[in-house]
Amino acid sequence: MTRILGVILAGGRATRMGGRDKGLLLLGDATLVDHVHKRLAPQCDEVAISANGDPARFSQLGLPVLADTIPDYPGPLAGVLAGLEWAAQKGADAVVTAAADTPFLPSDLVVGLRQAAAREKAAIALAASPDETGALRLHPTFGLWPVDLRMELHTELCRGLRKILLWVERHGAATASFPAEPFDPFFNVNTPQDMVLAQEIRQGGARRDY
Repeated sequence: MTRILGVILAGGRATRMGGRDKGLLLLGDATLVDHVHKRLAPQCDEVAISANGDPARFSQLGLPVLADTIPDYPGPLAGVLAGLEWAAQKGADAVVTAAADTPFLPSDLVVGLRQAAAREKAAIALAASPDETGALRLHPTFGLWPVDLRMELHTELCRGLRKILLWVERHGAATASFPAEPFDPFFNVNTPQDMVLAQEIRQGGARRDY
């Protein structure tokens, strides 16, 4: 039976939020990363956080905190790698990643990614949702990643690879599409204005024109 672990990617520098950890900003009575954890945890066997710096700032969640194993903050792919290495130690088959600033991620994210990978016979699957024009927009930080690719990913990161989509293109990836009504479940908080919109969504006053 396939074991899938969840990894919350919280390693961004949050420059548009004054350098603070976006995941630790309050949305209602819980932090953004709390909301992400509550939605992701029921879908996975275990969950960890990918983050650099002092791990104690996430202690309230009681989750493992995975630092990058590649130096100089190479970006979200390093978080994927840290998750794959952790999953390998746990004897798991794959990880599903989710961004720490997306409090409304789909409750069927893992199921959707797994079904897309099986349907398209792909090792990797990425989430997508339609934009205002109906065109599908990929969300590369929401993906299903097999543990067996961890050594190759380590090598490519050491060679300078930084962009998720460049690596994905070398393998081919399935696309799992999720509906974006009444709001896009992959809406992420990047600015103070986004936090206002997140509060509106949470309170049921969702708009699709953001």
